[in-house]
Amino acid sequence: MGRSANEKENGVLLTHGDDDLPSVTVDDYNIELRSSDGFLGDKANKYAFQEKLEAWRKRVRKGGTDPLGKTPTGNLSKKEIDALLVGDDKEAAALVMGAVDDFADELATVLDRLLHQKSWKNTERVVVGGGFSERVVGELAIARAMVLLKSKGTEIELTPIAHHPDDAGLIGAVHLIPSWMLKGHKAILAIDIGGTNIRVGIVEMHLKEEANLSKAKVWKSDIWRHADDKPSRTTAIERLISMIEKLIDKADKADLDPAPVIGVACPGLIDADGSIVRGGQNLPGGNWESEHFNLPAAIKEAIPQIGDDETFVIMHNDAVVQGLSQVSSMQDVSSWGVLTIGTGLGNAHFTNKRERDTD
Repeated sequence: MGRSANEKENGVLLTHGDDDLPSVTVDDYNIELRSSDGFLGDKANKYAFQEKLEAWRKRVRKGGTDPLGKTPTGNLSKKEIDALLVGDDKEAAALVMGAVDDFADELATVLDRLLHQKSWKNTERVVVGGGFSERVVGELAIARAMVLLKSKGTEIELTPIAHHPDDAGLIGAVHLIPSWMLKGHKAILAIDIGGTNIRVGIVEMHLKEEANLSKAKVWKSDIWRHADDKPSRTTAIERLISMIEKLIDKADKADLDPAPVIGVACPGLIDADGSIVRGGQNLPGGNWESEHFNLPAAIKEAIPQIGDDETFVIMHNDAVVQGLSQVSSMQDVSSWGVLTIGTGLGNAHFTNKRERDTD
């Protein structure tokens, strides 16, 4: 396929889905692990925990009253499940803990398979992101999975992602961009497209405080739960563009002087020209993998410039981008990975660059 028209200062092409980023080398991402009955990752996504909780409730009902009551599992909110785990009703807490243990076992199995991949060799730490990681049940499942791996002789550290998962998928975008493109600007635009939501945000870089972007944070963001609306792909892109335009206007009014850069996080395997090779099946409206559709090109066509400069759009896999939000806190290790627990189970692996290009 054709290469991106995005160019570095020295004329070298900056490509979408690149493995050579300013702070890290992306060793691998979007590894699709299979088991005898499908994709292994499907057993450890956010829906898998719900299924395991429902299975425990069915088993408990065989011997008496369900301590979680009559509310269907699918109607229990994240906060309600977390509250049960730490509440006074110990039987309810024990039931939820059963689901946590089962989920942790699946998570440990996925991690064990990943750690045996060549690209994941010598991994020192794995950060776990996605919405599940911010919950009490998620934190316990992550810790339990680490204990299970250690009990089998695997020396590994698992930790929940430091930023709120909604912010991490936006903040990581600043690490897709060479520093020379960011000089003289206070913020950039970032997009995180998932199987349930689309988020657009303005990320303040705070380069004067920390040149390594460790102070980057989301200034304002907008979220659209497209799963409720079930839009066509065309409608989804129109809504996305509208969200971007509104945030650019807000940033301009706040004198944030956003760089003419839009970083995009998207599920799947991303080709150098910005097309989605595979893995985009959960995106709104379907057919995002069509050879006749290119998301970065569609964004640039709709928003040809930001301020007085031509718009530069760069896209990478969403697990890669979420992992990049952790770069500054991963400087004490060399080889590390990320798992994102969401609609799917994303993964990416990185090797830090000790010598950083600060030109």
